[in-house]
Amino acid sequence: MSTAPQSSSVTPSSESSAPRGGSGAMFDMIAPRYDLLNRLMSFGVDQRWRNKTVDALELQSGARVLDLATGTADLALKVLQRHPDTKVVGVDPSEGMLEVGRGKVAAKGLTRVCELQVGDAQQLPFEDKSFDGLCMAFGIRNVPDRARALREMARVVKPDGRIAILELSEPRGGVLGPLARFQIRTVVPFMGRLLSGAREYRYLQQSIADFPAPEVFAGVMRESGLEVLRVTPLTFGVCCLYVARPR
Repeated sequence: MSTAPQSSSVTPSSESSAPRGGSGAMFDMIAPRYDLLNRLMSFGVDQRWRNKTVDALELQSGARVLDLATGTADLALKVLQRHPDTKVVGVDPSEGMLEVGRGKVAAKGLTRVCELQVGDAQQLPFEDKSFDGLCMAFGIRNVPDRARALREMARVVKPDGRIAILELSEPRGGVLGPLARFQIRTVVPFMGRLLSGAREYRYLQQSIADFPAPEVFAGVMRESGLEVLRVTPLTFGVCCLYVARPR
């Protein structure tokens, strides 16, 4: 999903030479502390969100699952924890994130049932209807052409399979909306910069703010060949779980 920056007369320390926000290169830089940052910035609730995502897949015994934007394989491992008889293929554009993920998979002795590979959600190297389920956590907002990625999801998942997309969003209402927005707009990028030393975490807040409202993104899913089964706000709307199937 990313390309190397072209050479220019601009110095390496300049903003123009920094990895593009949301690119594999950007995530390479923050990979070593990505899991820690997720836990701290979500106060650990991100693991409960992943549990709900796995449950939404409604997997049967022996299922084959595709985990897009697998990153450090948190969600892939959650699938295998809750469904030990499944096989998971994880795809991500960041080799640095995948390197961390492979270490976690190997430590749990799951390399035989969990394959991690570099890839682009917009152009998947898999045959039609080759997966029983597909999940994606905190990745769709980083895809340049979301509709194209959604069409690829519809293509590679079997007609009776489930697609579960977990994504952060900026709460737009409710009594606790202002507090949740403060967390996303101020606390999240501050903690990211403080703990990781990577200025690229400024991108995180902006990408969440720019992501479409749940009803708008659900509309994009429908236009991309998916039947949206439900949209569930989580933790006061800080996160949403989109569940669909190919149409």
